[in-house]
Order: sequence, then C-alpha cells, then structure tokens
Amino acid sequence: QPVVHGPCLIFPKGSAPPFEIFQGSANEKGLKTTALKHFCKVYLKYQRILERLEKENKELRKLVLQKDDKGIHQRKLKKSLIDMYSEVLDILSDYDASYNTQDHLPRVVVVGDQSAGKTSVLEMIAQARIFPRGSGEMMTRSPVKVTLSEGPHHVALFKDSSREFDLTKEEDLAALRNEIEIRMRKSVKEGCTVSAETISLNVKGPGLQRMVLVDLPGVISTVTSGMAPDTKDTIFSISKAYMQNPNAIILCIQDGSVDAERSIVTDLVSQMDPHGKRTIFVLTKVDLAEKNVASPNRIQQIIEGKLFPMKALGYFAVVTGKGNSSESIESIKDYEEEFFQNSKLLKTCMLKAHQVTTRNLSLAVSDCFWKMVRESVEQQADAFKATRFNLETEWKNNYPRLRELDRNELFEKAKNEILDEVISLSQVTPKHWEEILQKTLWERVSTHVIENIYLPAAQTTNSGTFNTTVDIKLKQWTDKQLPNKAVEVAWGTLQEEFSHFMTEKKGKEHDDIFDKLKQAVKEESIKRHKWNERAEDSLRVIQHNALEDRSISDKQQWDAAIHFMEDTLQSRLKDTESVIEDMVGPDWKKRWLYWVGRTKEQNIRNETKNELEKMIKCNEDHAAYLANDEVTTVRKNLEAKGVAVDPCLIKDTWHQVYRRHFLRTALSHCNLCRRGFYYYQRHFVDSELECNDVVLFWRIQRMLAITANTLRQQLTNTEVRRLEKNVKEVLEDFAEDSDKKVKLLTGKRVQLAEDLSEYRALHHMKL
Repeated sequence: QPVVHGPCLIFPKGSAPPFEIFQGSANEKGLKTTALKHFCKVYLKYQRILERLEKENKELRKLVLQKDDKGIHQRKLKKSLIDMYSEVLDILSDYDASYNTQDHLPRVVVVGDQSAGKTSVLEMIAQARIFPRGSGEMMTRSPVKVTLSEGPHHVALFKDSSREFDLTKEEDLAALRNEIEIRMRKSVKEGCTVSAETISLNVKGPGLQRMVLVDLPGVISTVTSGMAPDTKDTIFSISKAYMQNPNAIILCIQDGSVDAERSIVTDLVSQMDPHGKRTIFVLTKVDLAEKNVASPNRIQQIIEGKLFPMKALGYFAVVTGKGNSSESIESIKDYEEEFFQNSKLLKTCMLKAHQVTTRNLSLAVSDCFWKMVRESVEQQADAFKATRFNLETEWKNNYPRLRELDRNELFEKAKNEILDEVISLSQVTPKHWEEILQKTLWERVSTHVIENIYLPAAQTTNSGTFNTTVDIKLKQWTDKQLPNKAVEVAWGTLQEEFSHFMTEKKGKEHDDIFDKLKQAVKEESIKRHKWNERAEDSLRVIQHNALEDRSISDKQQWDAAIHFMEDTLQSRLKDTESVIEDMVGPDWKKRWLYWVGRTKEQNIRNETKNELEKMIKCNEDHAAYLANDEVTTVRKNLEAKGVAVDPCLIKDTWHQVYRRHFLRTALSHCNLCRRGFYYYQRHFVDSELECNDVVLFWRIQRMLAITANTLRQQLTNTEVRRLEKNVKEVLEDFAEDSDKKVKLLTGKRVQLAEDLSEYRALHHMKL
C-alpha cells in the first residue's frame, strides 16, 4: 500500500510517484484529501496491472531465451553484443601495451575504501553472492572483470574455462567463490599482497543489466602486518590505471556508516575525474547511517553532492544486507525495500525515490555504460581503421611479395618444412652413411692405432713379436674403447646430418625467419634422443670377429690395404715434419727468401737434430729409444761446438727425428710390399720380405667397414625414426607454448603480421 506522509506520496519497492502532491491552504484540505483518495485508488489499479504485465513479460522472455538456448528455432544465434564487447576488452588487455588501445573503451570501474561494501554492491547487481568474503580482511587481491548479460539460466563461467557454475545452487556458489580466491592467490607474486593481473568472469541470468564491471582491490590508508610494504602504492597505481581511461565509468562506493572524512577514495576519484562527467557515487550501509548518524541532514548533503568536493553524474543510496555473509540476494532485496519503505530519509524527502535501491542503481549504471559505449566505439573504430590502413601500407612497402602470416601461421609453415627435412634424413643413401661413418671413425681412432698399437709393435727389434703385440693391444682396445667410440661417432654423424638438413639454405626459397625455431627444435630433439644402450655390446662382438680374420683373399684387397697404409703413414709423416719445422725454425730457403731467422732455442734444436741424424745414418736399425751413454755422447759433441743442451731436450728431439726416420722407412717398406701378395699367399717362404704391417692395416680397414655397415643399419632402421618421433613431439610441445613461439619467431615482419591480424580481428567483431 502507498504511504501518505507530508507532501510526498511514497510507494513500495522504491517506485517513484508519477508526480508530487503539494499541500494547499487549510480551507482546501477536504478537497485535497478527496482528490488524494481518488488518485490512490486509480493509481493502485494501474500499478497492479503494470506489475502483472511486467511479471508476464519476464516469464515470456525467459521462455524465449530457453527455447533459443535449446535450438528449438533451428537457427544459429548470434553472439550477444555484450559478449562480443567483453571479448574485445580481453583481446585489448592482452595486446601490446605500447598502443594504449586497452584504455579507450568503456567499462564500469568499481572503486572504494576497503570494506566499504563495493563487492556487495557488485553482487547485488549480479544477483548472486559470487565473491569471497571475510570480516575486515582484504579479499579482493586482483581486478575481477565481470561481464553481465541476459540469459535463460543464472550461471557464471570463466573466460579460460568451459565449466558453468549454477548460481541457483549453494554448492556451485561456494565452488565459484573458492575458484576466484584460488585464482587471486595464484596471480599474486611472491612477496606481494595484490596483483594487477585481471580475472575475467561472465555472469548470465534473466533480468540482468548488460554491462562490464571491474571490481578493484579496496583502497587502504595503512599497511598492516602481513602485507607487502608497497601494497598501498600498488593499489593506488592499479586503481589509477583503470580510472584514467577517459571512457571508464567510475562507480565510487562510500561507506555511509563511518565518518565521511575518513574516506580516501573520494579524493582519488576527484583527481581522476574532477568534473564528475563519468562518476556515479554510491552510499552503502544507509540503514546503519540512519541509525547511527546524529544529523540525517548529513546524509542528504552527501547524496546531493554538497558534502564532498567530488562531483558525480548521479548519487545513490543502497542497503546491501544486515552484514550476514550467509544472506541470500532475495533476502537482501526484501530487506532493502522494507528499509526504504519505512525510512524517514525517504518519507521526509531527504532522499528521492529514484536515488535508492540497487535496482535503480543498476539501471542507471547500465544506461550510462551503453551511452558511453555508443559515444566511444565509433571513435575507437575510426582509430583502429586508420591504424590498420597504416599497417597494411607498411606491409606492402616492405614485403610486397609475401603473404601476411601471423605467428601461428608461420609456426605451421615452419613445422611442415622441418618435418620435410626430417623425412629427407631417412632418404640418405646407405653408401653415404657408410663412407662418412668409416671416415669419421678412423679420424677418431687413427691416433690411438698408430701411436699405441702399430708403432710400439713395429719399433721392436724382434719382428717375430709383431703379431703377438698387435693382437694383445687390439683385444684391449676393442674390449674397452672401440665400441664406445664407434657409438659416439654414429651419434655425432647423425647429429651433423640432421643439422645439415635443418640449417641448409635452399636458395631463394630459404626463409631465415625460421632459423631460430629450427635451431631450437634441433637442440631439443637431440637433447631428448637417447642412443640404444645395447648397441655397444653387439658392436664389441662384431669388431672382435672382424679383427680375428687375418686372411686377405685377393690382390684387390691387398692393394686397398697398401693404399690405406700409405695414406695413413704419409699423413703422420707430414704432421711429424711440421712439428720438426716448428722446433728447428725455417730452413735456409725460407730464411733467404722471406728474411726470417731462427730463435736461440731453434738454433739449439737444429744443432741437436743434425747430431741425432748423424747417429741414425750410422745405424738405420737403431732402436726407438736412446741409451744414456748415447745421450751423453750427443751432449758432449754439442758442447764441443759451443752448444749447451739439456738431456731432456735431446730425448725430446730424438723422438721426432726417429719418428720421421721410422715413418719414411715404413713407407719404403710399404712400397716394397706392393708386389708382395704372391709371397703372402706362400706365407713368405723363400723370401726375406715380411708384410705383417700390411695385414694389420687390412684388418683395421675391414673392421672399420664392418663397423660402419653395422652402425648404418642401426641408424636407418632405428635411430632416424626415433629422432623423427622426437622432432614431432618437440613441435607439438612448442605449438602449445605461446611464449616459446614469441621467443623463437621474432622480427619486424612477424610483429607487423601479428598487428595486422589483431586489428583485422577487431574489425570483424562488429560492435
């Protein structure tokens, strides 16, 4: 029933009367009373009809939404306007901040002092208790963007999740509050209290006003124990960042139950919006204010904008419950309506009916929001269009023959190229694998074979011990070192071939923008690849069997062994002569032609070398080591020439001089053995020629060929396929890692294509 009080007619549920009834003179009182009764009767009649029609309209609209939701009309529903708008805000918030585009589109920014009731106001607008709550404790630790839209069911869902929370069920509400709290705590970095990272939440339901609100952490005046020292400044900077947007609507929440002078947020809002062109002021806890404030006129001054220096578009007074966290939204609504129906503030016209209740506040904020959207979107669209035109022009000028591929499209193109290159690895010919494996393996083991197997055996004065010494050392070598070296060579060869295919420039088709990505894929794939551990055991057996065979079956094999031995000895002789040249300095020809001289040490070395060469000429079958008396003789001969020399220097020089003499002799012997296959077949009967060293090199050459063949089979049958599998796994992992793509696909061309993709996406979202 309407209540008549003084000059005002107050209706329930915060409804404003169609007009005010003014008191006349005393002699007109009877007429006024009769007119008032008649008016009330007529108004109540139409009020009931209006309420019934509104209720029917709400039920019909809900039914239509449910039918559309179930697809009864067999038509594809377009995404709602507010949902598209919210997606644009999400894209802009993730976009490169250097463009500052995220600051130009409207949203409702909810700010207030801590525990002023801003979260409760937001829950009343959303018609659900969706936020974590605590008694006097900071609960909002990061901005929460809430997109409100109309829908058949009252549900909530996060931007990055498909789960729907049914807001009509208490267990879903509790789960939603818990999820929000978890996300907030995860967003806060270690050593901090609040975070600037935004949590995006969509709330749909029948009768909800469409808008986008951002709930910010409450402004504090003092940092308490347990908070980070910079908490106060961080909250101020987050609030300012949102409020400085010239198109943001500031919903300023003020606690009506405390002294107005204690407010911090009103000064902050007045700084950001000094003329109040986009601020809506909300006074909460008006029930406590009416009960505790000594002068009700103070509340009237606040709502009329006369107490604070802050200006606003509108002023509202609301009640958000009795302070009980378990209260439902319906009970809070009923309590709010009951309070304002009986409030002296409203009965005495200190507050106007359109300025009270969260329902009127919600309607006002929604109207203001969409008005701001209409005014700013066209301006923003023009700015996007101009930027897009500039980007397209820049692309045409810089990359006229290239298609605009963003980072994801470039990654897919690179992925296909990499997979094609890995397939090429499996098409390498067996001959190529065996040649490169045999050559590389010999490079790795030749020093050991010559220095530790061949030379010690060949330098012994008793030639009959050659085969015995060689067999012992070969067995030790194959038992401990050779299989491992062979596997290392095979794995290194596979890596080199893989790197060759991955990094090979393909002429004009090569795109260096993929180089960093290919390098990362190559390194990660190799890192993940593990060679078969049983390969060494099988190789050991194969190599033992190969080295056991001493029978050269034909002249062709004999000639190949001779050639292999000659190449090896000539290579060692060349290295030895280079070492001797460094020791003794340039010869007379170089000194004469290039005007270079010898150092004092080189002169001593040269004299020592000449003396040692005389000794070898006197005894070409000299043993590999100098006796002590021979060292003494050489030293005295040099002292007679005025050259003082250390015995260690003599022995060191002897090692190289004798090595050169031995290698030259071995090469000469190799030349003699070139035609010795006939004698070899007869086991050198009736011949003083011995070619055991040729047989040794044949055994080693055969072992290398068999090892290379075995490794090639393992490569082509197993390891290449496993490596290809690793590459595919790495590419799949990289495809899901956005940060990795940003790090590996860089450059002006990539960024320009990304910018174009973003602006085209915004263009297709027709707001």
